[in-house]
Amino acid sequence: MNLAVMSPMNQATAKTLPTILVVDDDQAFRSRLVRALEDRHFPVIAAENSAQAVQYAQLRRPDRAIVDMRMSGTSGLQLIPQLLAIHEDMDIVVLTGFGSIATAKDAIRAGAVDYLTKPATTDQILTAFTANGEGSIHAPTTAPSLAQVEWEHIQRILTDCDGNVSQAARVLGIHRRSLQRKLAKHSPSEA
Repeated sequence: MNLAVMSPMNQATAKTLPTILVVDDDQAFRSRLVRALEDRHFPVIAAENSAQAVQYAQLRRPDRAIVDMRMSGTSGLQLIPQLLAIHEDMDIVVLTGFGSIATAKDAIRAGAVDYLTKPATTDQILTAFTANGEGSIHAPTTAPSLAQVEWEHIQRILTDCDGNVSQAARVLGIHRRSLQRKLAKHSPSEA
């Protein structure tokens, strides 16, 4: 079991930098992020799911974690309190491809220090850890559009239904395929 992906020449530098746990079920994204962090001389632990993340966190007690919001099995939102139970001072940044204000608030309430939408650069992620708890979630200066409000409501219901599209469609009172089409579109704020 390879817990840390770290070259021997970086071990001296790594002692001064915080260990970062990267949890994402997308192997290609996880590999790119790990490589980018290693290039910056961070000691990195890579996990493909929540169960691995908990196991590795218990063994290595990382200082920071980058957690994907949507993974098969336990979601990133459910993983946050598990990681904080292992190491209460761990700083956690949540990444998601489907951002909404509702899920961002849920992540922050669960204990994340910040919440970023993909694609986030490595520099943006590292900056999120050092934002002194201010995070990147700011109150909007203008009223959200109707499309944005709808998107956020759908995301909230989907989160409440633990990602179950059929159940969310029933709660929303729309056909499952209609909901899938809405979910396939990008957030109106990304347009």
